[in-house]
Amino acid sequence: MTNIGIISIIIIAINLVVSYKGFKDRMFFEKYKFQVDRILINKEYYRLLTSGFLHVDWMHLVFNMISLYAFSELLEIHAGIINFLIIYFSSLIAGDLFALFLHKNHGDYNSVGASGAVCGVIFASIALFPGLGIGLFILPISVPSWLFGLLYIIYSIYGIKSRRDNIGHEAHLGGAVIGMLIAIVLYPSSLTKNYVPILLVLVPSITFIYIIIRKPYILLIDNYFFKTQKKYYSIEHKYNEQKINQQKEIDKLLDKISKKGITSLSKNEKQKLEEYSNKR
Repeated sequence: MTNIGIISIIIIAINLVVSYKGFKDRMFFEKYKFQVDRILINKEYYRLLTSGFLHVDWMHLVFNMISLYAFSELLEIHAGIINFLIIYFSSLIAGDLFALFLHKNHGDYNSVGASGAVCGVIFASIALFPGLGIGLFILPISVPSWLFGLLYIIYSIYGIKSRRDNIGHEAHLGGAVIGMLIAIVLYPSSLTKNYVPILLVLVPSITFIYIIIRKPYILLIDNYFFKTQKKYYSIEHKYNEQKINQQKEIDKLLDKISKKGITSLSKNEKQKLEEYSNKR
């Protein structure tokens, strides 16, 4: 019992060290981040793993590590070290593979973060402990873990579909589904005991993944909240136009910096420039 949580602590420590190195060394960050062309063309498959130990900034890192710590101890105690590692790293790689599939034609797409692995740990915990209460930040209330999982899946699907932010929802969804499925395989009794909450989470997830694999053009359809009334002929057409518009904004910001200096940028402009440089 003296090893309770030790693997989680080691993983968190490695994330802290590697991410800090990435903050300070841009070449290190570029060498190990997830990037589609580097993986598919240069066959740098190690990026599927190494990108999971890098983060964009301290907020990104701290949020992921707090989430991991909150769920990892209970799962590690119940599953044991080996099974915990299987869940963690399988979810990490599965999340990146799902992102790679969706962005296989977007060579410059890149991302970093342990979110896929963390989601795998969280959703494995949901499969095994669906009644576990999860606190909602500073609010003095909690919701059962299965409800949190369902809401998170809906949010991830919406994020992939709308593409309105700079978050790697694909890796989150892929890691979450694989983490839950592995937990069920390792502990089949969880399915018979907790089949209702498990199905509530898995059915919409797997249905959505199946639809976008069979009909990827579905991602081109605007959602009810963000209708652009823009006609696209393919996913690549939509992506390329977004990249062109993004590059125009970057050029405007860089032109402003060259004329007036970086101090001339507003807070929002600096944040936008940073967001364009990295994909969370």
